Amino acid sequence: MTEPFDTVLVVDLGAQYAQLIARRVREAHVHSEIVPRDVTAAEIASRRPVGIILSGGPASVYDDDAYRIDREIFDLDVPILGICYGHQLLAAELGGEVAKTGRAEFGRTEMEVVATSKLMADLPATQTVWMSHRDAVTEVPPGFVPTARTDASPVAAMEDVAGARYGVQFHPEVAHTPRGMEVLKHFLYDVCGARPTWTSHSIIEQAVAATRSQVGSGRVVCGLSGGVDSAVAAALVHEAVGDQLTCIFVNTGLLRAGEPEQVEQTFRGHFSVDLIHVDASRRFLDRLVGVTDPEEKRKIIGETFIRVFEEVAAELTDVRFLVQGTLYPDVIESGTRDAAKIKSHHNVGGLPEDMEFELVEPLRDLFKDEVRAVGEELGLPEEIVWRQPFPGPGLAVRVIGEVTPERLAILRQADAIVAEEIRRAGLYRDIWQAFAVLPAIRTVGVQGDGRTYAYPLVVRAVSSEDAMTADWVRLPYDVLERISSRVINEVEGINRVVYDISSKPPATIEWE
Repeated sequence: MTEPFDTVLVVDLGAQYAQLIARRVREAHVHSEIVPRDVTAAEIASRRPVGIILSGGPASVYDDDAYRIDREIFDLDVPILGICYGHQLLAAELGGEVAKTGRAEFGRTEMEVVATSKLMADLPATQTVWMSHRDAVTEVPPGFVPTARTDASPVAAMEDVAGARYGVQFHPEVAHTPRGMEVLKHFLYDVCGARPTWTSHSIIEQAVAATRSQVGSGRVVCGLSGGVDSAVAAALVHEAVGDQLTCIFVNTGLLRAGEPEQVEQTFRGHFSVDLIHVDASRRFLDRLVGVTDPEEKRKIIGETFIRVFEEVAAELTDVRFLVQGTLYPDVIESGTRDAAKIKSHHNVGGLPEDMEFELVEPLRDLFKDEVRAVGEELGLPEEIVWRQPFPGPGLAVRVIGEVTPERLAILRQADAIVAEEIRRAGLYRDIWQAFAVLPAIRTVGVQGDGRTYAYPLVVRAVSSEDAMTADWVRLPYDVLERISSRVINEVEGINRVVYDISSKPPATIEWE
């Protein structure tokens, strides 16, 4: 039987852009997955990819600890594209030369196409590309032809058409290379022969089939959190198994203002899903008393979720499966063989080892934008699909320090004001996340003729495509002024508002 998707594997050689490469491939409607640099040729062959992309990386190919890959990968009958460090590694491993030319290139660079090129067919002879390197390929390996150059890179691109091996020193995956997507599409379509079948419709078809195959006639429970991920996961599984699904909405006491009501309205009214509403807020808050470490918070919340599900499921018949809205970035950030753990996601790294459920994770291979597209295809209402991301542990990781009912009430009211003003300014759909953080410290202020000693509020707004990297949003001063004025005047317990201007990296989006 023909596989529904062709797959391109992105070998992560330590690049900050590995996830972006994978996303760009998917934007061309070709399925992609990231694999670690120690992947073997046999493992790759077993995956039957139509192409391999070697990512960039921070090292020099001549460093003692330089990243290498299984040499047999080059002997597979699979087209290969090396990008930046991947380009240099390709040259060094196959008999070319890489040297320190003394001329680094960082940023926008003019590149000249010097030979007939399959990757740059129909592109201008001179074009702008984005470079980020110190070493350069100075001599191509046997069988390769140099196809482009810059002032500092004598071999800015090279091709071995017969062997289906290609390398580019520049980054076609970034927006700063204006014709970069065309270069990637030439590799995907013209070199790899990949089919552009990775679409919302086909993703749904495959996920529905996979869920039916996994679940059979078994009963399934899904934990709804109020966010887009769990909502889309629930809708997708409902599409697959219908009334075999029971959704459990747990009010943890850590949710945003109005969240419980919105979940009830959507899933009882819009989908007619069997929905059980459990108010476990006291239980969660009791377990968080005295806890300040963010990793401990996440693990406590993840375990408590599971225990609540198990208790509810025990009252149902033959429940074996638990649906979770795990996404691809969750898996990467929670630690893989080649990715250091940034933070445990409650639905990945925070699950208890003795959990009694078998997980159903229909979104595990998707980025957030793909999840939204699937949600729209399934008919979820706009206010759910385009709701900004919200961490699984909820406001517990936006209260920095011990979580108390008083701090949650203050943060919930202030966070609602931030959201209202962002919407009022017409910026809600343009911003990845905008939210409030409450550090458990006090600052001195003055209101009226008296001294105050109250909490500061941190406002955070970031732009991103997939949450793997993010930049802080330059909110207009009048928006910041309205937020500050309203919060200080309307929320008792706050006397100061500050704005976080950190990007990811080095910061993360959430504070904990």
